Amino acid sequence: MKKIFILLMTGISLTMLSACNKYLDIKPKGYTIPEYFDDYQKLMNSTSLVAAVAAYPAYITDDVEGGEDNDVNQQASYSFLSVYKRNLYNFSPGQILDQNDNDPQWNPTYANIFTCNTVINNVMKVADATEQDKKRLRAQAQVARAFEYLTLVNIYAEQYDPANASAALGVPLVLTEDITQPYERRSVAAVYAQIKQDLEEALPNLPDNVPNTLKPAKSAAYGLLSRVNLYMADYKAALDNANKALAVNNTLMTYSSYDVQKGTWSRVYNPMDKSVFPDGHLNKETVWFRRGTPSSSSIFTEVYASQDLIGVYQKDLPAGATDKRFSLFYCNGEALFGPNKILFPGRVLWAAYVDFNLGVGTPELYLNAAEAEARTGNKDRALQLINTLRNSRIVNNQPLVASDNEAALRLVLDERRRELALMGYYRLADLKRLNKDARFAKTVTHTHNGQTYTLPANDKRYVFPVPPKVLAMNPGIPQYER
Repeated sequence: MKKIFILLMTGISLTMLSACNKYLDIKPKGYTIPEYFDDYQKLMNSTSLVAAVAAYPAYITDDVEGGEDNDVNQQASYSFLSVYKRNLYNFSPGQILDQNDNDPQWNPTYANIFTCNTVINNVMKVADATEQDKKRLRAQAQVARAFEYLTLVNIYAEQYDPANASAALGVPLVLTEDITQPYERRSVAAVYAQIKQDLEEALPNLPDNVPNTLKPAKSAAYGLLSRVNLYMADYKAALDNANKALAVNNTLMTYSSYDVQKGTWSRVYNPMDKSVFPDGHLNKETVWFRRGTPSSSSIFTEVYASQDLIGVYQKDLPAGATDKRFSLFYCNGEALFGPNKILFPGRVLWAAYVDFNLGVGTPELYLNAAEAEARTGNKDRALQLINTLRNSRIVNNQPLVASDNEAALRLVLDERRRELALMGYYRLADLKRLNKDARFAKTVTHTHNGQTYTLPANDKRYVFPVPPKVLAMNPGIPQYER
């Protein structure tokens, strides 16, 4: 029987093959042969699959302000940051990682893909489960694989553009668990086509309901498709799929119930019942839960909000209103984590300490639908959607109004920035796609020690490089000049 490596049970390490057309080499510490359906269920229950999106892409965006060399908040000290984070913040050209570093996004993502491949390619062969159960598990693995590739292609490739997507370098498209097969860096168009194929094939076999948000149901696939469609500028499809997901769950939390308790890491809590703000897997807004990667999964207290981001929170805020996203998740001018107060006047520290959902959730669905409505000519519906979201986030909110579709679109994009700030790769992907439109293109500016760094719209430095370990062993790999 063919040997299949069980990542969940054995653990893996990722290194690179020496052949020029091979990118990955899974070197298992042990292996076993899945014979039963339960073996494949255990694979899909792996906690490593849930840890899917690193936070460090935020360092290249307009959401972040770096700390001082020896900051009063030690964790934000610029001199203490990893080399790759400083390289991103300074918009350094070329490689961002040191030669022997592992990439905290690339490595675990491909590990997750190999797990998904094992299930997708083999679960239908087992004899101890019904066809329906086998198809369901295979479909859930397809959703998970699509999610991983959507993350990769939005970090390590150019923004999808129908004019050049067939020629633009994407990422290695690995669809087999056979580690002896060569892997080719495919085009952006090919990667997106595979993502859509996985999701569309999965949909008929996904359940309508799941026992918990760690498993994708149909609504998760619809929600992820809406993101794919949005990134591809297919706004009609983005709206259709967002609406299908919202038809199942359109729940939003009311942030006004929460406040901040100082001197503790569980900062955000409900003073009435003393419960803490729910992590993503327990949040009723979560459709399908994914969290940060084990390495570089959080940048809490590591970065300050940029003045640009602070200005967006202040923009369109009614007199006497409070945006709880800002007051709950940031420390304005001071912080207290333990006995000693830390003062940083004029700066705002990102300090949510909440395990946010980075998978599929209702807030993103509202935003996807609202943007699609504004772009396809229905400003009133777009405003209704974002005003509903704002009512759940802003105390004493007043409805936003817009004179035309473009004004509504600008309001939606501002709201998207407030809601998704400093989470995963959302802002990176939004900057890259919005830069394709002259109305929204911008130059990102960072400063440190009196020096100003700039990143123009559509600059190749937006594309993260293939890790140096890959390039060192595979000098023929095609790559972007950055």
